[in-house]
Amino acid sequence: MTNWQDRIVGVRMQVDDEFEDRVEQSSFSRQQWGLVMTAVDFDIEDPEDEDAARIVADTSKLSSVMPELDNVQQQMASMGAGGSGSQSGSSGGGLFGKVKSALGLGGSGGGGGDEREDEAAQLAEEYAELLQERLEESGRWDEVRRVAAEDP
Repeated sequence: MTNWQDRIVGVRMQVDDEFEDRVEQSSFSRQQWGLVMTAVDFDIEDPEDEDAARIVADTSKLSSVMPELDNVQQQMASMGAGGSGSQSGSSGGGLFGKVKSALGLGGSGGGGGDEREDEAAQLAEEYAELLQERLEESGRWDEVRRVAAEDP
């Protein structure tokens, strides 16, 4: 974790809480999303440029955790929980998951892997945007951006 990331831990916790609703609308359970986030790194693109700087999600490692998502789902089901919130069944939950299920997309048992990885990458980017938005609102964005620019 770089120095700038150390400075935003509290804001990340707030964004995590705020982002829960978005996760529940996705095809991922909270546990699966937690696993996805272990494979996502956040970087500040162009930190020296005050106008162009932005937080981006580096999702290049997502493919390494995607096979484990079904295992998380199966573990939760074997413990008598279908995930979290409205999550249930093998195809995820929330509105998006239900639509995917109705269309025969996603779910466990292979297939839909690229779609789920794309969805995870999109959610991670939305998370990055929300994180930057909260940093800007709190007046901390310039400080964080400057610290990132100084990192080697």
